[in-house]
Amino acid sequence: MSGRKILIIDDEEKFCRAIKKALELKTDFQVLTATEGLEGVRLAKTQKPDVVLLDVMMPGMFGTDVAEKLSDDPATSSIPIIFVTAIIKQEEVEAKNYIAGGHSFIAKPVIIDDVIKKINEVL
Repeated sequence: MSGRKILIIDDEEKFCRAIKKALELKTDFQVLTATEGLEGVRLAKTQKPDVVLLDVMMPGMFGTDVAEKLSDDPATSSIPIIFVTAIIKQEEVEAKNYIAGGHSFIAKPVIIDDVIKKINEVL
């Protein structure tokens, strides 16, 4: 069985599939995906992932709203969240070591080794 459990919540299904495949090839992570906020919240509650990779801009429920729901629920409040977003550039992340509300950021397009490094940092 796998080591850590990672939950990706992102409305771009292709992005979810690509990151899931890359993480599973390069690590022993078990990767779950959700393409909408409420589904992600439900999966986080039932599957108890070690880390959530969360898109910021999603239709219906923004990633910040998902993060708030997860943080407010005692069952999921201790799960680290890493925001994955195209609204900031990689240079900004590196220059400012972006953290908001205690959550780290990774800029899209992602480099899988950077994603793995960030996951290991928050764990």
